[in-house]
Amino acid sequence: MLANSRQGLFDYQPYWAECFGTAPFLPTSRSEMDALGWDRCDVIIVTGDAYVDHPSFGMAVIGRVLEAQGFRVGIIAQPDWQSVEPFKALGEPSLYFGVAAGNMDSLINHYTADRKRRNDDAYSPAGAPGLRPDRAVIVYAQRCREAFGHVPLVIGSIEASLRRIAHYDYWSDKVRRSILLDSGADLLLYGNAERALVEMTHRLAAGDAIKDLQDIRGTAFMLRSLPDAYTVIDESQLPEAKIAGGGAQQLIARSGPAEQPVVKSNSKSNSKSKAITVDGILQPLPTKVLSYIQLPSFESAVEDDLLYAHASRILHRETNPLNAKPLVQQHGDRWVWLNPPPIPLSTPEIDRVFELPYQRVPHPRYGDAKIPAYDMIRFSVNIMRGCFGGCSFCSITEHEGRIIQSRSEGSILNEIEQIRDKTPGFTGIISDLGGPTANMWRLACKDREIEASCKRPSCVYPGICKNLDTDQTPLIGLYRKARAIPGVKKVLIASGLRYDLAVETPEYVEELVKHHVGGYLKIAPEHTESGPLSKMMKPGIGTYDAFKALFDRFSAEAEKEQYLIPYFIAGHPGTTDEDMMNLALWLKSNGFRADQVQSFYPSPMATATAMYHSGSDPLHRVGRRAVPVESVKKPEQRRLHKAFLRYHDVNNWPMLRQALRRMGRADLIGNTRAHLVPRTQFGGPMALGQPFKTQHLGLPKVPKHRAKPKPKPKSRGR
Repeated sequence: MLANSRQGLFDYQPYWAECFGTAPFLPTSRSEMDALGWDRCDVIIVTGDAYVDHPSFGMAVIGRVLEAQGFRVGIIAQPDWQSVEPFKALGEPSLYFGVAAGNMDSLINHYTADRKRRNDDAYSPAGAPGLRPDRAVIVYAQRCREAFGHVPLVIGSIEASLRRIAHYDYWSDKVRRSILLDSGADLLLYGNAERALVEMTHRLAAGDAIKDLQDIRGTAFMLRSLPDAYTVIDESQLPEAKIAGGGAQQLIARSGPAEQPVVKSNSKSNSKSKAITVDGILQPLPTKVLSYIQLPSFESAVEDDLLYAHASRILHRETNPLNAKPLVQQHGDRWVWLNPPPIPLSTPEIDRVFELPYQRVPHPRYGDAKIPAYDMIRFSVNIMRGCFGGCSFCSITEHEGRIIQSRSEGSILNEIEQIRDKTPGFTGIISDLGGPTANMWRLACKDREIEASCKRPSCVYPGICKNLDTDQTPLIGLYRKARAIPGVKKVLIASGLRYDLAVETPEYVEELVKHHVGGYLKIAPEHTESGPLSKMMKPGIGTYDAFKALFDRFSAEAEKEQYLIPYFIAGHPGTTDEDMMNLALWLKSNGFRADQVQSFYPSPMATATAMYHSGSDPLHRVGRRAVPVESVKKPEQRRLHKAFLRYHDVNNWPMLRQALRRMGRADLIGNTRAHLVPRTQFGGPMALGQPFKTQHLGLPKVPKHRAKPKPKPKSRGR
């Protein structure tokens, strides 16, 4: 049974090492340990990022949370993985090694969507590439084992989180087994894992063995055999089939709103899981009969693409921590056991996490070297975690969860003052108040009982749930108080905006547009056509039009020249050549020219990745008769879809002319503004070009007499 501890994150009795106090920076060398009076570390964190002591960097959050619990934490940042010696630099930890790839998946960090090697790394000093290996969690874990093989090994970060079960790997184009097997780790912590991390560390410090920590939420581990005390819900086959269970049990899978299987059993003690609130934290009550769901095995997911999609559907159905069941997946003669997600942090808990004594700057070891990711966020404030949008191509929900964890207004305003007073180079501009989404702060389900039983993958698709509180007036108040802080000249909103929510509170849009836009506002309709939008789980383009009308109206009232920056995705599963052509026509009719475009990137565990690999749609019941989902895989078609987004680029015209003729749309080839591309390579109005103000994605045309050329940015080797 899950421990389901209701103990607060900071309510544990501190470990004895609290007597050492707070470290200015968590030590990265033996000399720094000596200066602190430490003979050894209790926990050593190995990370693929440069060490920045800031709450936006995972290693700093983990380290400071454990330090607040009384543990001595050391950091090995970006070690040379070619040798085991760097992994011995801080000696042997008394409790465990914690291995993380960093804030980004190492393969996404290294490669573009076209599998081309990137030339820089935003999380490294001076943006230098090559300071972390591919599949960093696996490589670092293996080196830790070589250094001190008997020390418990725990893996985490988004790289491990999204590979916790069998997953499609875009870079090798195959289904890989759980990262638990390849890393040899004892335990995997997924998501924002503070709650699991603290409980695990205190129990290890109390003398528990790592192999006995199998009842902690938000963890995964390997088993040689499955427990007898649980009832098995066998979903290892497609839902059309009857599946024989053990003993008197028989399972008949059926379709339904949540497609929850029906288990028939002789036991009369089955009860639904409900939830209660304890100290401001929503807690599930354990069911009387314990059960777990058996997913299709790794081997069957490799052999049968539909079973892979079926496993993906089940996993995404079991993401609500208030009703999710444990999942198991067989890998050969072993089993991966996945406990339900952790209970979200309460507001006081997340406040405390962000208010720990971070230095808010990179470690002094980097000298004057710039760390681009730090420069990007050093004047920004993260106000919340999680996302209930459920976009199929995004992994935020799988990692952070769909229940929003909001900081208090006071904590946020205090951090702004900390930035003003302590962050070098502050000029009075707060670059962002946001998070995964700019305008989900404090939004939640109106009914806790409904929330505790809900299995919807999104609260806003296909429409906004009637049970969702969409009132953004508290955010208006936060913005007004933030910009009223002495020394703050302007507060910008740079995080992605959920515009279908924004239009529910027009007063919020007015506040945003009149006071918090720096000329351009990012927004992500992603596409215009219903086919790809339905696979993305995004609203129709009409919602964008409604938001744009408000944006233009309030910009005019404020007498400001401001523009929306719409982002679009090329090559998403379910997108046809005709869809991209229609998107290009929409772009041209609305006066947009994209300088940069994004192609669909199949990240591990995302629903859209399951579509890409399997050719089926896990948003609906997966079966042999399901309507297939076409994906853009051939390089020439991927190039064509990107070319449609950049219809104005002279280098794309030959390809587009050929495609339009093949599609029977030669009527779009001509030398007037009604055509998409000109007949000749350098003739007609299209070839004359129009001036633009900036190089950002998808900006509107600027009248020629108002355009001001900008200096060309220095090359960063792209």
